[in-house]
Amino acid sequence: MGQKTSPIGLRLQINRTWDSRWFASREEYGRLLHEDLKIRRFVLKEVPQAAISRS
Repeated sequence: MGQKTSPIGLRLQINRTWDSRWFASREEYGRLLHEDLKIRRFVLKEVPQAAISRS
């Protein structure tokens, strides 16, 4: 059986970071973090089979 590989990492000479990044100013960071956690809890409660990243 073959091994599963990442289609992004498979290509030679291509180095990439994450496809998305989360930035916020110092003033907004705490508020936005709590908002993200509330959204995550809501989705996991309402749709437990949803695929949400653990990070």
